Amino acid sequence: MTSRDLDHVRLTMDPKFHLKDPATSDLGMAIVGRGIELIDELGYEAFTFRKLAERIGTTEASIYRYFKSKHRLLLYVTAWYWNWLEYRVMIATVNVVDARERLRAALRALTRRIERDDLIPHIDEAVLYRVVVAESSKVYLHRDVTAENRDGLFLSYKRLCRSVAEMIAAVSPTYRYPVALISTVVESSHLQRYFSEHLPRLTDVDRDDPDASTTDFLTEMVFKAIALPA
Repeated sequence: MTSRDLDHVRLTMDPKFHLKDPATSDLGMAIVGRGIELIDELGYEAFTFRKLAERIGTTEASIYRYFKSKHRLLLYVTAWYWNWLEYRVMIATVNVVDARERLRAALRALTRRIERDDLIPHIDEAVLYRVVVAESSKVYLHRDVTAENRDGLFLSYKRLCRSVAEMIAAVSPTYRYPVALISTVVESSHLQRYFSEHLPRLTDVDRDDPDASTTDFLTEMVFKAIALPA
């Protein structure tokens, strides 16, 4: 695959996330895009479909035709984020032959803040990134997570972690915990940025340059874990 091939990649979502595919209508795309903005503005706990309906000039009933609950909407947008992050990793590593450099490029893509991409106008990826940092743990830290996992609602996150774990295996075939290490990297990149903004005494990440310092910290952690100099 080449970078030119990646120009034609389109993100697709499992229909289990929604009742009606939001990508098929202007209202559906507004529900997703403005929903992300409102969750970012209010926080997930205060966010409701009634408030979203008022924001986009529709009815609650119209929103419920797309998503059966705000939890399913949060599941949808976080899964979209994992798909988008996988796409970023593909772009970052597609032409990198050396296994160590490929892993390093993947870690940069995993740990850097996502900026808005005008190619997908109904989703502001920068706002979505803030939502994922603050709220994504709520999609699996709850009592029904086992049933949702059986339904395949976390496959995009698993696929992302396993794809980068394979890069670790290419560098260090004897390392025993590649998936655990990468899921730790992904979660830590969010936590360290959150700490740097809200609980700075819990991190050494530079609040003025969180991208570089988070990437440096987690890259060093990975390469030391697999017993190689970064």
